Amino acid sequence: MRTDVRTYAGGDTTVERMALEAGALGYGAIVSFGAPAMTCGGVRVIPGVDVAAEKQNQALAAVRRAPEGAFVSVRLGEQGFNRAAAGFPGVHALSGVHRCRGNSFDHVAARTAAQRGVAVELVLAPLVRDRGGLRQAALRRYADVLVLQARYGFPLVLGSGARSCLDLRAPRAAAALCRLFDLDADDVEAAFAGVEALMAPAGPVRVVE
Repeated sequence: MRTDVRTYAGGDTTVERMALEAGALGYGAIVSFGAPAMTCGGVRVIPGVDVAAEKQNQALAAVRRAPEGAFVSVRLGEQGFNRAAAGFPGVHALSGVHRCRGNSFDHVAARTAAQRGVAVELVLAPLVRDRGGLRQAALRRYADVLVLQARYGFPLVLGSGARSCLDLRAPRAAAALCRLFDLDADDVEAAFAGVEALMAPAGPVRVVE
């Protein structure tokens, strides 16, 4: 089932309409940050919890407060924090990698994410919205993630970052954007299917040393 891992409630589009528009584009579910769980027109709305904290203990406490059934994503920061966050119990994904400096998401965090079955979010909004150096930096970070993912095998999840239904991207358009950092069509589909696997993991993840 294709799931857009990052949409936001509270913009100029209701959650219900966002879900219906996503369904029309071919998605079976969306993760909506700020929305309750619901189903609209056959599209499942999964509540998202975005954990943004500078200190590890604050982030871990926020993860523990997340309601059952929510998709929990921790925003990446400095290298030491990222290494710890990848191992937090109850975390489904790590977000904001496009804002990371240099190698702050490194091989240690990547290996831990693979061992724990924690995904890295790739969000399309910076590739559409940003210009110049910011856009190029996001492309470099995403390319760096793919190098680590090829070695360690942590999951990827993919989302639009939509705050309006106009920001949603059809799978074909998403694949075209992902080609800019060499994520191929099959891997795009796997990333869209990643949320379902993370919410109901099938078994242990094999880690390549």
